[in-house]
Amino acid sequence: MDTTREWAIRKDRDDPLRRFRERFYIPEGCVYMDGNSLGLASRDAEACILRVLEEWKTLGIHGWLDAKPSWFTFPEHAGKLMAPLIGAKAEEVVLAASTTANMHVLVATFYRPEGTRKKILADELNFPSDLYALSSQIALRGGNTKENLILARSSDGHTLDEDEIIRLMDDSVALVLLPSVLYRSGQLLDMERLTRAAHDRGIPVGFDCSHSVGSVPHRFDAWGTDFAFFCSYKHLNGGPGAPAFLYVNERHFGTAPGLAGWFGFRKERQFDMALEFDPQPTAGAWQLGTPHMMSAAAVEGSLRMFDEAGIDSIRRKSLELTTYFMDLIDETLSRSPYDYSYATPRDEARRGGHVAVEHPREALRICEALKARGVVPDFRPERVIRIAPVALYSTFEDVWRVAQALKEIIDLREYERFGKGRKAVS
Repeated sequence: MDTTREWAIRKDRDDPLRRFRERFYIPEGCVYMDGNSLGLASRDAEACILRVLEEWKTLGIHGWLDAKPSWFTFPEHAGKLMAPLIGAKAEEVVLAASTTANMHVLVATFYRPEGTRKKILADELNFPSDLYALSSQIALRGGNTKENLILARSSDGHTLDEDEIIRLMDDSVALVLLPSVLYRSGQLLDMERLTRAAHDRGIPVGFDCSHSVGSVPHRFDAWGTDFAFFCSYKHLNGGPGAPAFLYVNERHFGTAPGLAGWFGFRKERQFDMALEFDPQPTAGAWQLGTPHMMSAAAVEGSLRMFDEAGIDSIRRKSLELTTYFMDLIDETLSRSPYDYSYATPRDEARRGGHVAVEHPREALRICEALKARGVVPDFRPERVIRIAPVALYSTFEDVWRVAQALKEIIDLREYERFGKGRKAVS
C-alpha cells in the first residue's frame, strides 16, 4: 500500500463514507483515536436525545405509551435496529442494562453445573470485569473459582490460539465464555469455529462482543451462537455509560432466565402486578429494570446511521484504515530509534477495529505526548498504545498524522516532558 500523505488525501476524497464525518462532533484540533473506548457524539444521537427530552416535557408519564417510539417498547425497538449488525432476528436482541449486568443475567441462565460438568472456560486475556463476574457466578453456586474457572493461556501475551481453547473444551466444562475481539491486542477470534467446537462437545457458548460490534459484522444466527452481550458506547457511539445489548438465540426462548426482573415480564400483562413471573417469549425475557430513556435515545440515533452506512462498508473501511496504519509503522517506525511494533494480527480475518501499538520503553509517556499534540489514544499497561480509527468519522489523513506524531515525539524527545505515573483513567 502507498503510505504517502497524498495517497491518504486521495482515499479520503473518494471515500463513500466521508459524508458521515460531518455528522459527528469532533473536538477542535483533535485527531480522535479512542473510539474503541468511547465513540464520539453525533448530531443524530443528539437529535434523538432532544426528542425524548421534548416527549418527557410534553407527555410526562404518557410517554411510556404515546412517545414515538414508545418508551415501554423502546428496548425491543433498539433491538430491531441492532439485529442486522449482528446477523440476528429482531426478537433475539434487546437493549438492556449494562454489559456486566447482562453478562450476569445470561451466565446465570446458561451456566448449569451438574455431574462432572462444573467448569467455565474463559481466557486470561479477557477484560477483567468478565472474570470477576464469572468468579462470582461460580461462587454463588457453591463452587471454587480456582478449580472451576479455566483460563486459556496465551503463548505471547497478546493473542489466543483457537486450537488451545478447543483442546480445553472437555467433559468437565459446563460453559464457554470468550471475547470476540481481545481488548488489548485487537485480535478477532474465530467465533464460528469456536461455537461449532463447543456445540460438538455439548457445551453452550457465549461471547462478549463489546470490542467488535460496530466495527465487525457478526452472524450469530448462522453460527448458532447461544448468547452474546456487548456495550454500545465504543464503536457504536452510544455515549458514556449508554445501555448495553444482549442476544439470545431463538432456540432458547422459553428457557427461564437465571435472574428475573420487572422489564422481562410479558408486555401485555406487565401491569397485572402478578406475583408469579411470566417472561416475554423473546430475548426481552432477559431484561431486568426499566430502560434509561435519556441515554437509550442516543443509541437509537447512532444505530440509524449504521443502518444507512451498512456494516459491510464500515468493516471494509475499518480494515483499510488499520492496514494503512500498520504499513506506516512497518515502513517508517519499526526501526531504531523509533522501535514501534504492533501486537495486532496482520491477517484481516483476525483483526478487529483497533491497532495495539507497542513501544518497549516509553509507551505511557508517548501516549501522554500524543494527547498533548491533540491526538487521543489510550494506554494499556505495560506498553500498549491503542489506536482506533473509526470508519464513520476517521480519515486516512488522520491515520497519517498519528504516524507522523509518533515519529516526531521520538525525534524531538517530547515524551521526556511527562512523568511515569499513570492517571486514574488512561
